[in-house]
Amino acid sequence: MIGITCYVEPAAYTVWETKAALLPYDYVRQVERAGGQPVILPPAGEPATLVGRLDGLIVAGGGDIDPARYTADPHPTTSYIRKFRDDAEFAMVTAALAAGLPFLGICRGMQVLNVALGGTLHQHVPDVVGHTGHSPAPGAYGRLPVRLSPELAKIYEADEITPAHYHHQAVDRLADGLTVTAVADDGTIEAVRLNERVRAVQWHPEVDEDGPLFDDFVAGFRLGWPDTGDPARESGLASGQVP
Repeated sequence: MIGITCYVEPAAYTVWETKAALLPYDYVRQVERAGGQPVILPPAGEPATLVGRLDGLIVAGGGDIDPARYTADPHPTTSYIRKFRDDAEFAMVTAALAAGLPFLGICRGMQVLNVALGGTLHQHVPDVVGHTGHSPAPGAYGRLPVRLSPELAKIYEADEITPAHYHHQAVDRLADGLTVTAVADDGTIEAVRLNERVRAVQWHPEVDEDGPLFDDFVAGFRLGWPDTGDPARESGLASGQVP
């Protein structure tokens, strides 16, 4: 049973226009295709209490995190902040890490993980790298090459991939305990891991037809996740190096 966080936004469907808890169906499709049971988690009530009922947690993409969470002033381009979603997802991630729950962060999900562990973000990647390839236009994915660590290269059966990017923010200061597992040619951090159970990527693996990252995530439940020791102490690990 894989919980997936979702948006709360105005939406239009059939004859209705109303606020909705919604999620791009590609996330659901990929989890189901890999053999998991997807469960959508709206940012309502106390979703952190659900951690004990889940087998795994995916924090999906979405708007920007409130910069106050990493003690920064907002950049003019920082947008679509939903503080209620921040509250819910940071609580869920904290509970999931404490419980040793298998975790996969995607785009915003990677940023939530980094900030939850004490890291910071670049609020506008084009200011850092000098181009807009990571988010070329509203509603349009960019395709940029990403170099993978041996761990991810084994999953993707390639040392380099060209996944779908749609992010204008990215990791700045890497949180203690996180190891970088993929970088773009311009130096942008594109994937991290805390341990065998906790991984995150900045790109959008859900939009491609195949989904080796989802396959590997769900396979972990069938094969048995390795023991990572005391999960409550994982965030004290030394940070790793860019591959």
